[in-house]
Amino acid sequence: VQLQASGGGSVQAGGSLRLSCAASGRVRTFGAMGWHRQAPGKKRELVAAITSGGITDYADSVKGRFTISRDNAKNTVYLEMNSLEPEDTAVYFCAAAPRLGSVEAGTADYWGQGTQVTVSS
Repeated sequence: VQLQASGGGSVQAGGSLRLSCAASGRVRTFGAMGWHRQAPGKKRELVAAITSGGITDYADSVKGRFTISRDNAKNTVYLEMNSLEPEDTAVYFCAAAPRLGSVEAGTADYWGQGTQVTVSS
């Protein structure tokens, strides 16, 4: 199984980006998918996660600005990011696992390669 992330880029503060992550290979419907991010000099942190049934979890820092969604038929997870701030600058990694807790804890079975998001002030 491989996860392929796309959609990163550079925007000004207040702008928007949409990240996508598609699973390929011997794919099954993952119980949970999500996004983590890692800024320079900082630990990787959970951004958002979603179960196959649509239950979501967000980091406090992105609540109200980011929206996670998924298409189970396409084994794809999305992250709509609005009102971006310079503090959102990081490499964003998608993750997939049977359980939500694994994605939330950063111990997911599968990880994408990361996509850079840069927000300038």
